[in-house]
Amino acid sequence: MKKFIALLALAILPFSALAHGPTPQKVEKTVTIKAPPAKVWALVKDFGNMQVWHPAIASDKTEQKKDDNGEMATYRTLTLKSGGDIYEKLRSADDATMKLKYEIVSGVAPVADYNSVMTVAAGPGAGETTVTWVGRFYRTYKLNPPIPPGQDDETATKFVTDVYDSGLASLKKVAENSK
Repeated sequence: MKKFIALLALAILPFSALAHGPTPQKVEKTVTIKAPPAKVWALVKDFGNMQVWHPAIASDKTEQKKDDNGEMATYRTLTLKSGGDIYEKLRSADDATMKLKYEIVSGVAPVADYNSVMTVAAGPGAGETTVTWVGRFYRTYKLNPPIPPGQDDETATKFVTDVYDSGLASLKKVAENSK
C-alpha cells in the first residue's frame, strides 16, 4: 500500500507544480554616470518629469489623490511615444538614501504587480554615480498554460529590460551633457 501511495504521489506531483500560477520575474540593470550623485538624483527623483531623460516618454502628468487606503499619494500618467499610457503610483522618494520606489497601477505595459526601485549612489570614481534600477513583476496572464501570446514571461521581461536599457542610457547622456 505504501508503494502505491508513493507512486500515486509521484504521478500527481508534476501536475501540482503547474497549479501554482506564474513565477515572479526580476530585471536589474546598472549604469555608471560621469556626474555627481546629487545631480543624477535630482533627475531621478523628479517623479513628474521622466520625459526629460527617458526616450520612450512623450509626456508625464502628476496628480495628488487619495489611494485605496484613503491616504494622499502621488500618481503619474506616462504617455508613451509609441502610444498608450502607463499609470504609476509613487511609493517613496528618500533623499537620504537616494532611493525612489514606485509601482504600475494600470496601462499598456505587459506586466502585472510591477514594483520598482531606482537607487542612486556614489560611483566607482570621483564625481561618478552608479544608478541601479530593479523591477519585480509578473506576466499579465496569471492563469496556467496555455498562455496567450504577448502575455507571457518572455514578453514581460523583454519589455522591462528594454525600458531599463534605453532609460539608463538616456539618463547617462542627459546627466553627463547637462550643466
